[in-house]
Formats: sequence, structure tokens, C-alpha cells
Amino acid sequence: MIFPQDYKYVGITDTPPQKGGVIYFSTQYLIVETTEEEHTDYQIYLVKNNGKGLLRTITDITLLADTHQIAVLNETVDSCNFGALVKKARKLCSSQINTVIITARDRHTTFIHKPDISELFEIEIIDIVPPNPPWLIYTTRRLYAAGVWSRLPICFSEKKIDLTQFQDENTMFPCTSSGLKGTYLDAAKTTPDGTTLVGCDISYQIFNIEFTNKLKKHINTCPLKKKLYMPTKPFITRCCQSENIGLTTVNNMPGVVVHWGASEYDVIEAVRQLYKRCKGDL
Repeated sequence: MIFPQDYKYVGITDTPPQKGGVIYFSTQYLIVETTEEEHTDYQIYLVKNNGKGLLRTITDITLLADTHQIAVLNETVDSCNFGALVKKARKLCSSQINTVIITARDRHTTFIHKPDISELFEIEIIDIVPPNPPWLIYTTRRLYAAGVWSRLPICFSEKKIDLTQFQDENTMFPCTSSGLKGTYLDAAKTTPDGTTLVGCDISYQIFNIEFTNKLKKHINTCPLKKKLYMPTKPFITRCCQSENIGLTTVNNMPGVVVHWGASEYDVIEAVRQLYKRCKGDL
């Protein structure tokens, strides 16, 4: 896959390049755009140059994509949102089409040659339902769409741990705001013998203080406890205990934890940390 890291490396011309020709020093790729009778064709070349100064001599030319291999994305996009654009470009490719030209919102042009989703670094978001979508998944979706991770070649998958499967009149959940059918630790004054508690370690501790000897079963919902789900890829999740915040490993998978009340900025930095760790930069 070729996706120029910056559109300053991409030039546009109406004439195919030739060895010995002159080219701007930072240009590594040339999009040749020719229009005849209201129809536009494109070719994309890899070009190498030699010399000093702003204008240099073309020393080598390689045709990356010919007219019949190129499609154009018919919308303006954030050109630095690497992962999202690879997915968009891949949808336009076929057995014949292997390259997609992209126009940014500032009207600059770039391209993706042989877009390959498998080359993206996938991060799994693990969160609890309800609400649906849960906060961490909802927040990461918005941040990803906004392009806050810009040139990081990442994408996300989602794992929702659905607590509605445990709804029962004899089940207690931590919080009234969940809306789950059962009783709530933050509101209950009493509870019958044989109560099932669905919650994290903190809920378990509070329950045993408030309702001694009433617990029949504790279903631990904390993603770090590996009771309801085992991560199978690098992941991000959240926890209410501050001491668990930061980089971690679960099931031999690298992950990062943000606090239950984390801000969007915290999520942005956590994803960057996880990516750097997995790529050997930490």
C-alpha cells in the first residue's frame, strides 16, 4: 500500500513526466490529469530526482497506476485521517481498480495505491452495555471520525459486554442510571438472601459492607478480570479504580485503561500510548 504521508509529496500536471525534466524538490508522486470532451483521465507516477535547490532533475519514472486502474472518491475528506480513508478507498477497489484519488477539504489532492485494511493497526474497544452505545465506544467513534489520530494507521473494532443477559428480580446492579431490571446497590436499603451481584470489585466490597452474608454469587464485570471477555487483540477499556489507569496486559495482549470518568483528551492520549508501545516506541 502507498499512501503519501503528506500531500506536499504529490504533484499534479497535465503532461506525463520524462527523464531529464524539471520537478519540484519535494515531489515524489505525480498525478497526470488529462481532460477530453468533459471526461477526465488520470495516471499516477512515482518519480525520483537529483540535484539541489527547489527545482531538480527527474532521474527515474515508474507508472504506479494507469487510467483504467484509478477511481476518484466523490467527496471531500480530511486527508490525514489515514485509517478511515484506507477503508473508504478499499470499498472503491475491484479486480481492476487498485488506486483511489482523494481530494481534501482544503482542495489539495492525494491518493491511496493498493489500499490494504490488513496493514492498519486494529484496537479493540471493550465497554459495557447499557447505555448503548457505551461511553467509551461512543467517544472513540466521534474522535476517530474527527481525525484526531490523523496519520496513525489505526482502526477500531468494538466489543460490547451486554449486562442485560443478567437481568432478574434477584440480581443487583451497581447503579440506578443503568436502567437494568433488578435492584441497585446505590439505592437499595435491603436485599434478600441469595442475591446475585453484577458489578466490579468496588461494588463487591460495598455490597459486603452494606449487606453482609446476603451474597449468593458475584459476576465480575471488570474487563481486566477476564470473567466475561478475554481480549484477543490490542485493546482500550475503562475502569473506576485509578491505580489501574495506563498501559497493561491482559491475556498476553497489550492494552490501555482509562478512568471511568475519562475525558476525550485522556482517550486520545491513551490510544497514542498504546500504539507507541506496540510499535516499540515506549
